[in-house]
Amino acid sequence: MRIGFLNPQGNFDPDDSYWTEHPDFGGQLVYVKSVAMAMGEMGHQVDILTRRIVDPQWPEFSEPFDAYADAPNVRIVRLPAGPDEFLRKESLWPHLVRDWVPAILDFFDDEGETLPDAFTTHYGDGGLCGVLVEDEAGVPFTFTGHSLGAQKMDKLDVEPENLKEMDDHFHFARRIVAERLSMNRSAVNITSTELERFEQYGHRAYHGAVDVEDDRRFEVISPGVNLDIFGADAQSADEAAVREHVRDRLRRDVEDGRRHLPAVVASSRLDHKKNHVGLVRAFACSAVLQEKANLVLITGALDDPLRDPGEAGPGERKVLAEIRREVEENGLWGRISAFGLQGQPALAAAYRHFAERRSVFALTAHYEPFGLAPLEAAAAGLPVVVTQNGGPSESLREGDTEYGILVDPSDPEDIALGLERVLENEDSWETFSRRGRQRVLDRYTWERTAEGYLDVIEEIVAAPDARRPDERLPVHPYFCRPTVANDVTLDELKALYFRGNSGQ
Repeated sequence: MRIGFLNPQGNFDPDDSYWTEHPDFGGQLVYVKSVAMAMGEMGHQVDILTRRIVDPQWPEFSEPFDAYADAPNVRIVRLPAGPDEFLRKESLWPHLVRDWVPAILDFFDDEGETLPDAFTTHYGDGGLCGVLVEDEAGVPFTFTGHSLGAQKMDKLDVEPENLKEMDDHFHFARRIVAERLSMNRSAVNITSTELERFEQYGHRAYHGAVDVEDDRRFEVISPGVNLDIFGADAQSADEAAVREHVRDRLRRDVEDGRRHLPAVVASSRLDHKKNHVGLVRAFACSAVLQEKANLVLITGALDDPLRDPGEAGPGERKVLAEIRREVEENGLWGRISAFGLQGQPALAAAYRHFAERRSVFALTAHYEPFGLAPLEAAAAGLPVVVTQNGGPSESLREGDTEYGILVDPSDPEDIALGLERVLENEDSWETFSRRGRQRVLDRYTWERTAEGYLDVIEEIVAAPDARRPDERLPVHPYFCRPTVANDVTLDELKALYFRGNSGQ
């Protein structure tokens, strides 16, 4: 089969440039690339369609075509959308409608190639493009939302009083209408967990677009771990150099007599919702943890952020300031290290190094939609202590069997108890290291993810209407081509997002 991935905001290139350095370049790029590569290895022809950027600050994305080494079945196709320069994802909407969708149709027509058998679309912007391409060419598509706009509005505490200001920056009105269209008109909606299906797609903002109780409309297909990178037996080209880098940073930050200790390792964006401060407070409140381990924060491109935030953004600086305050008030200097590691191979090498020291991985986010990072750490051999809120409650527990330890991220003492449970007991460390790794091998590989997509795609190609709803939403006037007019109004957003609330 030929399969197209519609991901306009994801800038793909063979070197995975900027993946840890820009908020638009997050886990969705890992996801799309990994599923596409796995499909290619199975013999399918795959096109990753994204936006072309001709900008000296982003030189990696200027050529119309690109490819990955040793992946002859996977092609990166970059098509123009609006001005040449880089645009943040919130600014892309009008250019997708006017430019990018017509460019997709023209591309296949000009190349003399048949359109893909199906598209898989990602995020609301990719989903919208799937809607418009299907309207023109009849090609069915799946929709993978990853994260939805209504949840972001919830997290940002959007109220009627600040709605205009938030919409001016994030364009929530366009996004939510596009997401409603995408989940309504897709052949099937793909979620990572059952929890995502009911909590995210069941939000009041999407009522009338999709019935979350209708099993025909959803398929749970979990993301996977790249075992060639994160496997406990894998080796990166720079394995020895990464291990020396880690040892060097521990020498820089940790007291002489403590450098031999295991570590509590955290690696995630410096974002308030990741709750680094809660982890630091847990470490600070536990004499056992401070006796048994050091705390290590892996901070992307920031090398020594607790002392010098360098190029950290405003949000990152706020998180770092909170961490520093906890460190100083609790006398944790000499027991904590924060340093940068860029790229998945380096992160995986560090995980293997820490696993040999019998360390533990921690992710104490307030909410984690799926939680791929703990599974990557588990594949490398680290036991994991993870938030109970979100996807980890499904991936790391089945019945009475624990594959990691789930904790309440709002309770530092509960976090500390979970970490102590692993670090205080050799048998416990061995059990959770073994169980976590086997869980990944059995359930969470990209090959399994790709197989799940292919099963759905084969079904919808054979019967495109089998899973669709009886009533399909009309395309909003704003998204009608070739012109973009009649923008989605704030009143429309209020009617969707605040429906049923006294604040409407």
